[in-house]
Amino acid sequence: MVASGSLPYRPCVGIMLLNCDNLVWIGRRIPKWEGDGQGPNRLWQMPQGGIDDGEAPDEAAFRELEEEAGTHKATILARTSGWLTYDLPPEALGSGLKGRYRGQKQKWFAMRFEGTDGDIDIAPEKGEKPEFDAWRWEPMENLPDLVIPFKRDVYVQVVETFRHLAE
Repeated sequence: MVASGSLPYRPCVGIMLLNCDNLVWIGRRIPKWEGDGQGPNRLWQMPQGGIDDGEAPDEAAFRELEEEAGTHKATILARTSGWLTYDLPPEALGSGLKGRYRGQKQKWFAMRFEGTDGDIDIAPEKGEKPEFDAWRWEPMENLPDLVIPFKRDVYVQVVETFRHLAE
């Protein structure tokens, strides 16, 4: 078993995409390891992904939005000032995040969606693995109860940070 303290955090971005009704885009993740999700109601999450070498966090946020939600029709409204972190559960260490990280440190971006539902396409590029098999718009306050438990604290912080944008 890998000791979590010996592994670094993966630099990552997360995107809270708000539509004109101030609902948030979430996708239903396809499980990645045995026990992932702990039930079908815990597989929902906002787009997120790693920051490539030499890439600025805002560039990574738009790239991840395009890769995971299939759209670039958004503008940045706000961002977290620092990094939010989560650790993988012990059973995922050594396999989750390709076994190279203990978890992720994330910069979060709130974005306003400027398209229509027809502008969203979760089908991956040819040869890529899909991240999500479904998506929907959800009230912001519901998000912490829909995400996998080890990410819940980050989602609570993101909702608290960006709550004012939906009021």
